[in-house]
Amino acid sequence: MRVIPFYFSFLLSLIHLPTIAQRQINISGEVLEFQSEAPLPGANVYWEGSPQQGVVTDLDGLFTLAAQELPAKLVISFIGYETSIRTIYAKDMEKSLRFYLRPDEFSLEEIVISGRSPDQNVKSLEMGKSSIPIETIRNIPALFGEVDLLRSLQLLPGVQTAGEGTTGLFVRGGSADQNLVQIDGAPVYNPSHFFGFFSVFNPDALQGVEFFKGNIPANLGGRISSVIDVSLKEGNYQKIKGEGGIGTISSRLTLEGPLFSDRSSFTISGRRTYADVFLRLSNDENLRNNSLYFYDLSGKFTFKLGEKDKLSVSGYYGSDFLGLSRQFGFGWDNWVNALNWTRTINKKTYFDLNAYYTRYRYAVNFADPDIGFVWDNTLSETGVRGQWSYIPDDQSSINWGFHSQLYQFAPIALNPAPGSNIEPIATNPRNGLQHNLFFSALREINDRWSVEGGLRWGLYNQIGRGKVFVYEDEIPSPTSIVTDSLSFNSFENIQFYQGLEPRLAIRYLIKDNLSFKASYNRTFQYVQVASNSSAGLPIDRWIPAGTFIPPIRGDQYSMGLFKNLKDNIWELSLEGYYKDFRNLIDLRQGASILFTDNVETEILSGDGYAYGLEFLLRKNVGKTTGWLSYTYSRVWWKIDGISGNNKFNPRFDRPHDVTLVLNHEFSKRWSANMTFVYTTGQAVTFPIGSYEMDNQRLPLYGEQRNADRFPDYHRMDASVTYKNVDRGRKWRGSWNFSIYNLYGRKNPFSYQFTDIINDQINFDPNSGQEIVSRRPGVVMTYLFTFLPALTYNFEF
Repeated sequence: MRVIPFYFSFLLSLIHLPTIAQRQINISGEVLEFQSEAPLPGANVYWEGSPQQGVVTDLDGLFTLAAQELPAKLVISFIGYETSIRTIYAKDMEKSLRFYLRPDEFSLEEIVISGRSPDQNVKSLEMGKSSIPIETIRNIPALFGEVDLLRSLQLLPGVQTAGEGTTGLFVRGGSADQNLVQIDGAPVYNPSHFFGFFSVFNPDALQGVEFFKGNIPANLGGRISSVIDVSLKEGNYQKIKGEGGIGTISSRLTLEGPLFSDRSSFTISGRRTYADVFLRLSNDENLRNNSLYFYDLSGKFTFKLGEKDKLSVSGYYGSDFLGLSRQFGFGWDNWVNALNWTRTINKKTYFDLNAYYTRYRYAVNFADPDIGFVWDNTLSETGVRGQWSYIPDDQSSINWGFHSQLYQFAPIALNPAPGSNIEPIATNPRNGLQHNLFFSALREINDRWSVEGGLRWGLYNQIGRGKVFVYEDEIPSPTSIVTDSLSFNSFENIQFYQGLEPRLAIRYLIKDNLSFKASYNRTFQYVQVASNSSAGLPIDRWIPAGTFIPPIRGDQYSMGLFKNLKDNIWELSLEGYYKDFRNLIDLRQGASILFTDNVETEILSGDGYAYGLEFLLRKNVGKTTGWLSYTYSRVWWKIDGISGNNKFNPRFDRPHDVTLVLNHEFSKRWSANMTFVYTTGQAVTFPIGSYEMDNQRLPLYGEQRNADRFPDYHRMDASVTYKNVDRGRKWRGSWNFSIYNLYGRKNPFSYQFTDIINDQINFDPNSGQEIVSRRPGVVMTYLFTFLPALTYNFEF
């Protein structure tokens, strides 16, 4: 392949472009919040009189800036904080500098959407990337008053929801399993509580979130639609602090402070719902015996080992359980652990090491003397990622590294209860080993042009212990005959795949406040979900690439115009994209995959494509902030054996999507927030008729898939917040009153095609009442209308 050396030559050429700045000496430093000593990502750093030549701090608050003739004044600014100006002398170049910014009391009267550079929308190479401050997420009205990260992301252009009240995301025509969600670098396989109504992220425990839906950096990969990179909060190094809230269905508490000295800190956070407490207060004995709850715990311990090294250990555990009358129990849990070490090698070179272990487990317990059983499954991923960053000057940066992953999908086990007539079932384990190498380089060629290129190379092996079946016609199908099976020992190679993932982005600055950007990304995904549900269920079966199931390949092309108005107060963007999918999987009609060891016989594979146009108008500062977005998008799949071998829309194809988010601060005490969403109804398959079997009328479905649609979805939410004015007291509280679905729109959650007896949708044929009429009908189920919630939040 001649393209590989050519591509590497192109990347290296970005680095070796002649420039005087490469011979300059750099100054490095760290920008921190004064009270908590937490890093301030997105702070502006520049020499006085040269703001256009400045840089922006990274996620750890670090920066590197080309030095000039000293002494000179260095300016550090951040929205909502007082600007710091310090004179830098030649002797300061020998040490790493720290800058502490104090909150600006005057600016606290204004709500800030983003703590990034005011002109970053125009001048950066970022496309399809959003960084949402946690404070913004807290201001958005929420279901049951529960502030939720993933539901907030649904309000961005190009992102659509899985359904009423759920946190599942469909990003630019991709399915829910095509999103990589990670905490401190560790992936989370099921990022939801309450069957998708809430996400696993407690907002009080979060430092920040970065969301990539296009131009995914080369150091990130594994999913073809998006990356949601969440970082846990780093604790206060000076004093003990706390915050929390008491809500309608749950409460939460977060504590942070110094651990052993001012060189180490901790953050511990917990949250639990008390829906099960309300059930026990019911007069209905059946309800009293039910259980319904979730809880999560997270913690992060950070150690500053010296001027150049920082080590953090973080963990998350979350659990859900649903129990019905002590006969049926269904639960799942996530356990995530991560270790991160960052080292400043010198003023130009940095190293980051990330090691993690994540486990997802679910179990179903059915207590019955005749057919009782316990069904459980566990999957896990272990990984290590190393990255080196080299910043030769303030116009260039280079990153390279590796990422190794071990996937372990344990056998699905169905174990009968003592005395049960159920036969035991155990499937074979499925394991995968993946190694990735990545390299990227960014170069600001001149005042107008910037370019970034990257390459990621993935090498994947399906490995033993496991078994591969041999089929008579070599193509697995429900009617195929298994002629043999091949057994493999632990770590023995079964199937090998590899793929190159090039990344390229350019930016042309048309004017100081107007730019054109374009990017191309290729990504491979080696694990995916086979599911009957569009929204995703806790028991969905994850399947690694193997002998009969190749990895998904996604190619995305995007371009757009980005403009800032009125001194960067307003941001305007228009972005279009086209995505090409290869090796998508879907289930055959009537497929059953939960207990089968021959899952490949129930799966069909094909291709697809998606395209869209995204418009965003956002106001960043002032008493009134927010954004208006509109997305037009389409997605099509073509899989032989489905929908008459014709192309069809998956359920998450929704052509039109409108979102309005408004925040207004009336005073230091009172603020109000409102959101409005409108989207085309999801694609579904309605029956074309009915037939009778065993004295029951059953729906008859045609060959065409998802040719019908639910009604259009729209909803308005609103909230009002009252804060106690901070007069130096240790305890500060606020009240939040929110209403979900303000005008009571009945958005359908599901349709049931059934017989309507005696014009009653809940008629019981076994009640003994006379049946006087029977007609086919449709019963619509909707979940929420006009749902108020009250939450008390506090800090100390």
